[in-house]
Amino acid sequence: MSTTVLDVQARNRARVKVPHKKAIAIFVAPFATLFTLFYLIPIGYAVWQSMLVIEREGTYGEPREVFGGLSQYAQVMDSGPFWESVGRVLLFGVVQVPVMLGLALLFALLLDSPLVKGRRFFRLAFFAPYAVPGVIAAIMWGFLYSPNLSPFKPLTQEVGFLSADLVLWSMANVVTWVYVGYNMLIIYSSLLAIPTEIYEAARLDGASQARIAWAIKIPLVMPAIILTAIFSIIGTLQLLAEPQVFRTFTSAVSSTFTPNLLVYTTSSVPNVSLAAAYSVVLALATFILSFTFLKVTQRKAFQ
Repeated sequence: MSTTVLDVQARNRARVKVPHKKAIAIFVAPFATLFTLFYLIPIGYAVWQSMLVIEREGTYGEPREVFGGLSQYAQVMDSGPFWESVGRVLLFGVVQVPVMLGLALLFALLLDSPLVKGRRFFRLAFFAPYAVPGVIAAIMWGFLYSPNLSPFKPLTQEVGFLSADLVLWSMANVVTWVYVGYNMLIIYSSLLAIPTEIYEAARLDGASQARIAWAIKIPLVMPAIILTAIFSIIGTLQLLAEPQVFRTFTSAVSSTFTPNLLVYTTSSVPNVSLAAAYSVVLALATFILSFTFLKVTQRKAFQ
């Protein structure tokens, strides 16, 4: 008898119709169209392009593209400059991302603290560098680092900010300067969503502002911190504007300095198929790193 009742309930649920299907389709259609045109189709085309190779009839024959399977990916796996560039940006991210997010969290906590006055001014001041385009920011800092052009010549002539040993960290400083305010705003918005009653209860229990920040605010804004960390991981592997601009200031930045710069250089040869293979592998690496980081942080959050 119970089985029959369950079957009837299951059939009734199956018969339930979703209301306003046409309205839902109309609202979803613009996003779905743009998502397909500018995301799915380019990805599919890049994957297809990465499986093509150039063949010639004779030494000076006309080139033609033919299907080459995974031959381009085999070339990517054997590419020393590509994996060196990946290792370089991973080192960049291991150092730069924690520093940037630590500063963003500190500034957000300061803005949310009742001890700080002039929040609107400081919020705008911290966020202002993000309004500067990345290329302009790189050019500006490139002039500041240059020993011959910088207004701080006594410093830049003594410290080789554009040397092979320091140029990576000079770029890290540019990226940090630009994106600290952006990440701070995300974390600060999350802080504003916390009910003030929690703070009042903590103060009644004798908690100081530092204790409230450490024990209440930081744990509650951890989802926002994780979100900014994922954005930062993706941005690190896509580093392009800063090294491309810095190439005009120093010879320490080669055409294979970062993965995206290598992709750009390869496509300019032109070898579009190999550049597409580099891009697909880089996209997969970005997805794996971001997904792994998300899963690890989620597992720790539920322990």
